[in-house]
Amino acid sequence: MKKIVISLAILGLIVVIVVGKLAQKDQPATLLMKLKDQYSKEDIKKVDHSSFAILQQKFNSAREVTKACETCHNMTSHQVMQGNHWNWERVDYIKGRGITYIGKRNAINNFCISAVSNEKSCAKCHIGYGIDDTGRGYTDSTNIDCLVCHDNTDTYIKGNNMAGLPDPTVNLNKIAQNVGSPGRGNCGTCHFYGGGGNNVKHGDLEMALFETTKSVDIHMGTDGMNMDCADCHKTENHNISGKVYSLSSMNVNRNTCEDCHTATPHEDDILNEHTIKVSCQACHIPTYAKVNSTKLYWDWSTAGKLKDGKPYEEDDSLGNHTYLSIKGNFIWGRNIKPDYIWHNGTSSHYVSGDKIADSTKPLVLNQLHGAYADPDAKIIPVKIHLAKQPFDPVNMILIQPKLYSDNPGEGAFWVDFNWLTASEVGMNEVGLPFSGKVSFMETVMYWPINHMVSSAEESVKCEECHTRDNSRLAGLKDFYLPGRDRSKIVDIAGMWAIILTILGVGGHGLLRIYFNKKNN
Repeated sequence: MKKIVISLAILGLIVVIVVGKLAQKDQPATLLMKLKDQYSKEDIKKVDHSSFAILQQKFNSAREVTKACETCHNMTSHQVMQGNHWNWERVDYIKGRGITYIGKRNAINNFCISAVSNEKSCAKCHIGYGIDDTGRGYTDSTNIDCLVCHDNTDTYIKGNNMAGLPDPTVNLNKIAQNVGSPGRGNCGTCHFYGGGGNNVKHGDLEMALFETTKSVDIHMGTDGMNMDCADCHKTENHNISGKVYSLSSMNVNRNTCEDCHTATPHEDDILNEHTIKVSCQACHIPTYAKVNSTKLYWDWSTAGKLKDGKPYEEDDSLGNHTYLSIKGNFIWGRNIKPDYIWHNGTSSHYVSGDKIADSTKPLVLNQLHGAYADPDAKIIPVKIHLAKQPFDPVNMILIQPKLYSDNPGEGAFWVDFNWLTASEVGMNEVGLPFSGKVSFMETVMYWPINHMVSSAEESVKCEECHTRDNSRLAGLKDFYLPGRDRSKIVDIAGMWAIILTILGVGGHGLLRIYFNKKNN
């Protein structure tokens, strides 16, 4: 009878364990199936724009298309002109500055440095027409570029150095009759080419994502879920969710993995516990720049060299520019392991005119805040971009040079190749003093990695972090990581815990044997 009871108890325990495991597996599987079903449905057009009489007319300019759009979408211009895609800035709270504006109008980067005074060139990635240094283009609703976001023919393209106007070869009539919800091509036309070329800035956003496989990005792969940017970056009244971490200071309006996958997406509780201090991206993006190279270092100090009086370029075996007369030297990387930092979603920025405390140390242009002790901070993967860029050694501020102009003799560096005149003209246009001297200093920018997500099978393995040799988290020193770190106190406590456990189990077994024999 006793043996039967023990057998039934063991069998019951096995049943409970099996049922528990099955229940554990069922929840994430069901969630994943729902997500796959939700994002695998193709968008069905609700309107056939080719049937509208107003779109049958011959369009001689892009602004005429905008006016035609506004006849129906008569409340849209107000929404667009309130957004940061239009204004290139937003109201933020920055610690030490208070409530202020931050964006391309005043934040300095270590790629092409500043959009201000170079609007005619930079406006190729603006959702408007005719943007110049006067700012007038921001106030006229007919300057809104509807087509750059809503073209569904994949043929729309803005012209080079045309202040945001479309290339003259674009067929405005064809595109106006074939508009709809933004697709990956609309977003990628700007965001994949930021910084002057494919994958230059972000490292995880590049032209390979126009049509890719799930081995490059599990969400965007055409052989998988084939998601568009707008599936995550939801839009309401032309206000697009998600902020670029490199240019936003407050932890609001973010897009997170948890929005879809919840905070406990794993079967194993130990993995779900990791999400308290480790971002999803830290494990699920083991490498970035998986297909094409990304820029890691930009040295402006070598720019300006000419051959036979003309600018020239040098390329590596992959076709990446290693030197351009207009920009200097570059270092690129491909299939790179990210760096890792703590980040609580907030940041501070170097903005136009800020004083430099010490020019002998690298200047961080966008300090991402966080630490292990910060309850809101998590470990995130980042691309770190280094540069050597011009600064004024007398006024101790970064220089915003005039880079582009239509004609020689106007001081633009990309035309006249003179740092002194380019700096003088540029600083005058942004309203800042210039001493007449140009030096160069090291700067740093952090670019959080959020795309090129890998499958669970290809994610970071436990031993890649929990190891003493080349741990991915070797640079984070403010916490104890099992397997990576050593502590005499922890080692001794662990050793005694093992010894006491063995003694306890052994002692308990011996006592049972002893009393069993005594009772028999």
